[in-house]
Amino acid sequence: MFDRLTERLDDVFRKLRGQGRITERNIDESLREIRRALLEADVNFQVARSFLHAVRDKATGREVLRSLTPGQQMVKIVHDELVSLLGRQMEPVKLADHPPTVILLVGLQGCGKTTFAGKLALDFKKRGRPPFLVAADVYRPAADEQLRTLGGSIEVPVFGLAETGEDADPVEICRRGVEAARKSNRSVVILDTAGRLSIDDEMMDELVEIRALMHPHEILFVADSMLGQDAVETASRFYERLAFTGSVLTKMDGDARGGAALSIREVTGQPVKFICTGEGLEALETFHPDRIASRILGMGDVVSLVEKAEQVFDGEKAEKMEAKLRQEAFSFDDFREQLQAIKKMGPLDQLMGMIPGAGKTLKGVQLDDNAFVQVEAIINSMTAKERVQPQILNGSRRQRIARGSGTTVQDVNRLVKQFQSMQKMVKQMSRMKPGRMKMSMPFA
Repeated sequence: MFDRLTERLDDVFRKLRGQGRITERNIDESLREIRRALLEADVNFQVARSFLHAVRDKATGREVLRSLTPGQQMVKIVHDELVSLLGRQMEPVKLADHPPTVILLVGLQGCGKTTFAGKLALDFKKRGRPPFLVAADVYRPAADEQLRTLGGSIEVPVFGLAETGEDADPVEICRRGVEAARKSNRSVVILDTAGRLSIDDEMMDELVEIRALMHPHEILFVADSMLGQDAVETASRFYERLAFTGSVLTKMDGDARGGAALSIREVTGQPVKFICTGEGLEALETFHPDRIASRILGMGDVVSLVEKAEQVFDGEKAEKMEAKLRQEAFSFDDFREQLQAIKKMGPLDQLMGMIPGAGKTLKGVQLDDNAFVQVEAIINSMTAKERVQPQILNGSRRQRIARGSGTTVQDVNRLVKQFQSMQKMVKQMSRMKPGRMKMSMPFA
């Protein structure tokens, strides 16, 4: 999500590492390059300037100037200032002492509010807090239907025009929706309000009225990260009228340059609470300033990677899978199951970005998630017996599988060969003493 910014900053630090000592001259040169990198990433100009002032003050300290590792010192300084810029620590959603917790979502049309509402509902449901969705957008065609579709896919109730009548206004829908949530003992109510293509007084007055009536525990401003500095300007205007308590950055998996993430918190003073990293309802991350700073500097984010793995890999299943590996009973069915679990963790390029150093190693390499689709198609075209006993796959069987999966015989041969190589490797590992082989993801 910060690929270009990460690449530019890495160039700056690499030049510094080639210096014997850090001096005011090479500090000035580095700061000019960092400034250019930040502005190219759509970081707000004022935010970039204050950030650079803070870095300069620390970089020109006596201890740093005497350091024999100027590159490392500058990386640490920039990392610390990035963490400070992004908010220092994770800010969780505030929960009411007496449920339900009311969360109001605001933002422009097309920023991803409705999809985020579904993602947030799923997140609360996983945490054992029954959510309730309220469709308060009566202006956008099919907005109510879209939220109902999302709610149905995760088995979360949705309240809207069907329950209040076609003549109900957004304020009335929110009021009655919260009442319905309270009566059904729901823990969290998420109010999905309407957006506009641009900010107007009518839109803001409606949101102010909803806030005054519902007294939400959280008001989350949802911003399209693709808008860059425009998102920051919009956030400022929303904050002036609504005093929102946090922001959400959507579409961080696209061509976003990351500037919004580095600017919104500084400009509004309110923390970024979530980022959306894909279209699927699972693609939601809590915003951790220290982890994001590490990703920007190409240092990876192993903690988030482990958390994603824990969410999709069941501990009991992992133990059974390890037993199968030891008994050399690992089949294509098991292989497919592991692939599906990895897909739930998110796009491959994002996962690789969480591994320290992987970004540099794989620079220029295109990680194609569609490769998973092809592998699954080949496995699905096998018979149950073939998936368990791949050694019976002769020429005619492989031709049939290729036709059934829309691939070539060469693709089938390649997959079978890779699978057999993995089986051999596992066979060698299984000869190790018990407890030495730990398995959670056989394919990674």
